[in-house]
Amino acid sequence: MLLGRLKGVHDLAPLILRLVLGLIFIVHGYHKFFGEMERFIGTVTGRLGMPLFMAYVAAFSEFGGGILLVLGLFTRWAALFISGVMVVAITKIHWHQGLVKGYEFPLSLLAGAVTLMILGGGWLSVDKLTKKEW
Repeated sequence: MLLGRLKGVHDLAPLILRLVLGLIFIVHGYHKFFGEMERFIGTVTGRLGMPLFMAYVAAFSEFGGGILLVLGLFTRWAALFISGVMVVAITKIHWHQGLVKGYEFPLSLLAGAVTLMILGGGWLSVDKLTKKEW
């Protein structure tokens, strides 16, 4: 009975996913930009051996992408960049720790981001208001 009633609100799923993922990435991106950017740069350039600009791309993808997800603006593009960050996080940082207490959280975030790439922002999004499903 209850599950049958949920069919009528299935259009809220992208909104809920956008808000939750957006908040998580805003917090994580903010922390990188305004908290521990030097440490994050050290991890990206030292431990991961990636160029400096990638630290800024990752931090901006998280912080800016999170804001875009909350707004439902350029949802698919924001989700694409966030997915890229999560793939790198899983393969370069968390993989060796295994699934449990390792890459399970970034994998969940990746699944949510890929879902938003497929679904778009949903009907309660700036994308929908502008009639552009980026």
